Amino acid sequence: MTAFEVLAAAAAVATGLAGGVLFAFSGFVMAGLQRLTPDAAAAAMRGINVTAVRPPLMILLLAAVVLPAATGVIGLVTEAEGAWWALAAALLTFVGVLAVTGLRNVPLNDRLAAAEEPGVEWVRYVGPWLRWNHVRTAAGGVASLVLAVIA
Repeated sequence: MTAFEVLAAAAAVATGLAGGVLFAFSGFVMAGLQRLTPDAAAAAMRGINVTAVRPPLMILLLAAVVLPAATGVIGLVTEAEGAWWALAAALLTFVGVLAVTGLRNVPLNDRLAAAEEPGVEWVRYVGPWLRWNHVRTAAGGVASLVLAVIA
């Protein structure tokens, strides 16, 4: 295996894991929280948001952007077929996962954390948060698929 192929495989795993973590929220975590009262759901999500900002998730999200970018750069330098696809996956992950997280989901999380009436805020929060999470999930999944194909 070439360095490009090894990096592409590692990048596929990282983006797939990131997309998978996000899929868990789209697939069942948020649905489970919605079965609770709004106050209980808000309290649970506040707890999740506090514990999410720790090395396991932060390293994974960083790897999901850095590894595809490194794959693309190595691919360009070595003239590997698929280098531009790796860069496209890096861009997709940067915009669709990292930027959406920072520009959409985190501000919603911050608003929920600061709410004086968490249950009321939860009702406004859950729909937009979930829609943006679907975007993040899809971006991670598509990037992983692209990288797996070129690996």
